[in-house]
Amino acid sequence: MKPRILAGLIGSGIQASRTPALHEQEGDAQGLRYLYRLIDLAPPHLDINALPDLLHAAELMHFTGLNITYPCKQAILPLLDELSDEARGIGAVNTVLFKEGKRIGHNTDCLGFAEGFRRNLNDVARQRAVQMGAGGAGAAVAHALLAEGVQHLSIFDVDINRARDLVDNLAQRFGGGRAQVGSHLESAMAEADGLVNTTPMGMAKLPGTPVPPALLRAELWVAEIVYFPLETELLRDARALGCRTLDGGNMAVFQAVKAFELFSGKVPDADRMLAHFQSMNS
Repeated sequence: MKPRILAGLIGSGIQASRTPALHEQEGDAQGLRYLYRLIDLAPPHLDINALPDLLHAAELMHFTGLNITYPCKQAILPLLDELSDEARGIGAVNTVLFKEGKRIGHNTDCLGFAEGFRRNLNDVARQRAVQMGAGGAGAAVAHALLAEGVQHLSIFDVDINRARDLVDNLAQRFGGGRAQVGSHLESAMAEADGLVNTTPMGMAKLPGTPVPPALLRAELWVAEIVYFPLETELLRDARALGCRTLDGGNMAVFQAVKAFELFSGKVPDADRMLAHFQSMNS
């Protein structure tokens, strides 16, 4: 009998997610019975307070594991039994594995963003960068940026305490001074080599751009984690100026590659998953 995997994604407003198709098609290619379901908080008007019940239900239905997305990546932490070293260091979880009666939290967002960055922006200047957003995904991306050699990262968030907490978290791993809470966006952008958006701004359900187009210039590299639509308003503005860009599809695919391995125990074909993702957007 083929090995069977039952996985899912918990988040809000996730009906457009490409993740189920990514996992299921790779499962087919690996000879697995692989079923991936969306658990969307939006239609029944649930919020993060539903997480305990949803996790319990997933365990009762013998899910192999769950992916976790906005707005649950940090709220889920107290509900888990163990954390991987990476998830603990980042302070956010996007993958939960149910194993031997335990809920084990992992973070595949960090390496997912880093892989896309290395593949597409490996030769860019990285003395200074600006990051918009300090939530669960933002924490993973910030860790990836500093690990990939960004020397000074200015982090802006509508919640200054959240930005401050992330800067403190980064200092524990990378030392003080590498990251700071952004205070003046115009000045930070004028000095930056690159810009990364980790907020939901730009999604189909939340149109707009996190940075005024007037602050962009051709010398910047611009990275995005939103992938629906694949070309956000921010990327469209940046490309019109001639900026080097990285779309959100890269992080979506490469975090899924590692999550697939955690769920199935099998090493997926990353290039095949990337090609499948690209075929869904053509």
